[in-house]
Amino acid sequence: MKRRSCLALTALLTALPPAQATPAGPGLFGFTENLPPLNYLDASGPQGFSVELLRLMADTAGLPLALEVLPWQRALQQAESQAGSVLFSLTRTPEREAQFQWVGPIAPRRVLLYKLASRTELRLNRLDELGTARIGVVRDSAADRYLQSLGLKPGLQLEPALDDATNVRKLLAGRMEFAALLDWAATWNLRQLRRPEDALQPVLELEASRAYWFGLRSDADPGLVKRLQAALDTLKRDGRYDKLRQRYLR
Repeated sequence: MKRRSCLALTALLTALPPAQATPAGPGLFGFTENLPPLNYLDASGPQGFSVELLRLMADTAGLPLALEVLPWQRALQQAESQAGSVLFSLTRTPEREAQFQWVGPIAPRRVLLYKLASRTELRLNRLDELGTARIGVVRDSAADRYLQSLGLKPGLQLEPALDDATNVRKLLAGRMEFAALLDWAATWNLRQLRRPEDALQPVLELEASRAYWFGLRSDADPGLVKRLQAALDTLKRDGRYDKLRQRYLR
């Protein structure tokens, strides 16, 4: 190639805008599921409180970030196979403790049993009073596993669904008696359906002792974990975490 052509090509490449950063080496791959308002996918891409929080953390730590919203089992498989992965939003449980290095907490987690407010005949003080009534759960969720550990059976007392939105619609349609929902998820989904927030009524608290976290692989670089935790701590100190939370988790 002639020297003049080489110079022209060099000038052209220099003038081109840089390609969008793709995580490599110290970068991050975030894998999550549809669990609004924490994480979900819309026409503009991954959205939600945890998604925006991870973006702020990556930016604060100076790390490139790619995000993907998948069905939960696929998100889990991708995170297990991909170096630099961050799986979220994860309930931190004793069973999972050694499987991940943890960054957080992201947000509180309060799971309640809800019923249709108009169904005044339904009462439930304890789970052993359930009888033939059914509880809607998200398949393979922490709430689903918790209820199964208490002896409730899928297909009998437990009616699995893909997501909270499906359970809220089924509950509103009277297709089951109860649904296990996060308090903020119940409110979020009612707003999306343009239904009043008091259309559903909580009847029993299932769990309120755990929180949501970001999970990195157990073999992740401890230095990366520390950088992300330091970034999250900075966001909590300077007020950006609280502002973001007010937008999503009111």
